[in-house]
Amino acid sequence: MNVAVVGDDALAETVDAAGATLTDVETASLVVTVGEEQFVDVARGGPAVPILPVETEFGPFSLARDVVEAAVETILDGEGTAVSHPVLSVTIDGTTVARGVLDVMLVTSEPARISEYEVTFGAERAGNFRADGVVASTPLGTRGYAHAAGGPILEPGTGLAVVPISPFSTQSETWVAPGDVTLTVVRDDGPVALVVDGRTVQSVDPHQSVRLSVVDHVDLWRVPSIGSR
Repeated sequence: MNVAVVGDDALAETVDAAGATLTDVETASLVVTVGEEQFVDVARGGPAVPILPVETEFGPFSLARDVVEAAVETILDGEGTAVSHPVLSVTIDGTTVARGVLDVMLVTSEPARISEYEVTFGAERAGNFRADGVVASTPLGTRGYAHAAGGPILEPGTGLAVVPISPFSTQSETWVAPGDVTLTVVRDDGPVALVVDGRTVQSVDPHQSVRLSVVDHVDLWRVPSIGSR
């Protein structure tokens, strides 16, 4: 098996010791990424081969460094499964401005400022609320910002979690959307930023809508017998 290691040359030696053939991402049949940033960089492109994340917060889809050699040996023996996760396009005014694999946020750029947001699923309005922001997460990303804001952890294939961030009302809802999601800034009391996978993309004006659609998938290799990070 040809394996590419992204983000850590020392771990490449570990993979080589497990019996894999080291190669680059373009010719690999498995990509090992170290850290969330490296994973996001590879996964956004929707690679045709599975990824094995190391040292991330992806629960059962991430491994600790000290079990990587055993995990690669297990994969070489034909064990484990590839689980599909969505890749999102992020569109404003008909133009795709980013791709995301974990989460998409609209958030006020200044402290102690809240704005009003609208959430729409397909053509159906789900609700309006005032908050510091709103986050929509893929199942893989629901262990991050969305969970910290009070959202559920989702299993693959269940949809997107949509969660207000520090809402003004204590009775605010969270949602699980089965399809496309549109987030709109209805009114702002300060600048609102679009943040995708932890990186600020641009500012969003009042009445601008951000549409999220599943346009691709990436497979993550899961090796249950090894255990997660």
